Amino acid sequence: MTETSPTSSTSAPVASRRWLWFALMTVGLWGVWGAFAGISAQRGFPETLVYCVWAVTMIVPAVVVMQREKWKLDRDPRSILYGLLIGLTGAGGQMILFYAVSTGPAYLIFPIISLSPLVTILMSLMVLRERTSRLGALGVALALVALPLFDFSPQGFSFANGSTWFPLALIIMLCWGVQAFFMKLANNRMSAESIFFYMMLTGLMLAPVAFAMTDFSKPINWGWDGPWLAGAIQMLNAIGALFLVYAFRHGKAIVVAPLTNAGAPLATAVIALIVAGVMPGELKMVGLALAFVAAALLATAA
Repeated sequence: MTETSPTSSTSAPVASRRWLWFALMTVGLWGVWGAFAGISAQRGFPETLVYCVWAVTMIVPAVVVMQREKWKLDRDPRSILYGLLIGLTGAGGQMILFYAVSTGPAYLIFPIISLSPLVTILMSLMVLRERTSRLGALGVALALVALPLFDFSPQGFSFANGSTWFPLALIIMLCWGVQAFFMKLANNRMSAESIFFYMMLTGLMLAPVAFAMTDFSKPINWGWDGPWLAGAIQMLNAIGALFLVYAFRHGKAIVVAPLTNAGAPLATAVIALIVAGVMPGELKMVGLALAFVAAALLATAA
């Protein structure tokens, strides 16, 4: 008869919940990032240049994790394909977003984009055959209901005027949903560090496009509260993206995607409420309540 080690009985639950810790760290970092992300543009540093700064900040965590792995980069054709696909769908969606918000109302564009976990969930159910408990399924459903409420502000608008931005919003939603799915799929065959390295690489590849989109005829703030402040804020975004890769590595896509996409706006709203003393509208309050319940269900169902 073999005697069970006391540590072995506890290591499995700890390992099984590792995804939750990474997901919660993503929620926290993206929550703070979301609360302060608009400051750079408000102080005269264009969003297109903010993208360039974000692409540069991705280098720091990429170098840290790759150095820890002694620069063991997955270079086989499928890993390169997955890595570039994940990076291009994420960074490409961000690039399209710049144009979309310049042609349409952000209060309608962002609720559509926030439904990207629906794409991830459907692909995970059909391709990966992922399943979750009833509590987890309820949490997923509540998260999907909550997501559009964070940014929805029904002001006077006719969808007849949405011929330009509406399909772009759908493309962004598709890009980010597909990105999350392949992030999970890629974690089954390549290291999380390699995935993030390719995300960093593709982000830098698109930086010249964002630079070219910048309107340099307008005044640009090059002071400390311009690119330097943007760099500090975007570093939170970059590290959060790294933790998201680890969350998908250890958890199910059908749970990680809605938890992070609902949890981050929840954290952003709470921080904004504390810092600025702004009370969210009724719809946002409903979204916050649903997101809180969804996050609790997803965490307990893991």
